[in-house]
Amino acid sequence: MSATVRDVLWHLAAGFVLLAVLLAMPTAALDLPVRFPVTGVAVYLAAVPLILAVLPDHLPGDRFGPANAVTLVRLSATAVLSAALALTPGELADARLEWFLAVLAFGAFILDGVDGWIARRAGVDSAFGARFDMELDAFVTLVLAALVWRLDMAGAWVLAAGMLRYAFIAAAALWPLLKADLPPSNRRRFACALMVGTLSAVIAPAIPAAVSVPAVAGVLAFLAWSFAADVAWLLRHKR
Repeated sequence: MSATVRDVLWHLAAGFVLLAVLLAMPTAALDLPVRFPVTGVAVYLAAVPLILAVLPDHLPGDRFGPANAVTLVRLSATAVLSAALALTPGELADARLEWFLAVLAFGAFILDGVDGWIARRAGVDSAFGARFDMELDAFVTLVLAALVWRLDMAGAWVLAAGMLRYAFIAAAALWPLLKADLPPSNRRRFACALMVGTLSAVIAPAIPAAVSVPAVAGVLAFLAWSFAADVAWLLRHKR
């Protein structure tokens, strides 16, 4: 086993320990059913083979790196948020659990800006790190959108926020033109960050639906426009 794989495995084990702690706290304090921690563990373990399959060949060295470690913390938090989707509406309707999920989601949102900064600061940018961060952003957006819907903070239309990225991937599979590289875009980064931040905030029970619905709808419209702008750019530069 190479030094790189050993280092990756150590980090994955540490992420699993963090996940176990984050799952155990609400499970014990709120007497949640066993399907809550089981779902969280399943989501995390499902990500492990994907990481191991592509990571070693795309690192700037033989270490997992601090930036990827921060992203891994976000993965552990996202697995906990995913576990909440396994609960019934009655089990979810606990203000203590909602606050826990909101704080966890917002903490992960803050860390989203930290991992990229660390990578640039330490000079350890990598193809894997960028992909890991991007795909986790897409997945956490889908999970948060589903939570907002399950908590009745918005209608089922909010799921579109999490489906836009995957719809784009599906369209690219049918239309190779959409697979072309896009230039870096502050607009794209801002739209994604605003969507995740808004979804994280409206999970909190202190936010009424009268506020959450227009807020999420407005940000979703902006995100959809951002995707449309990228598609338009690809069409203009198709050659």
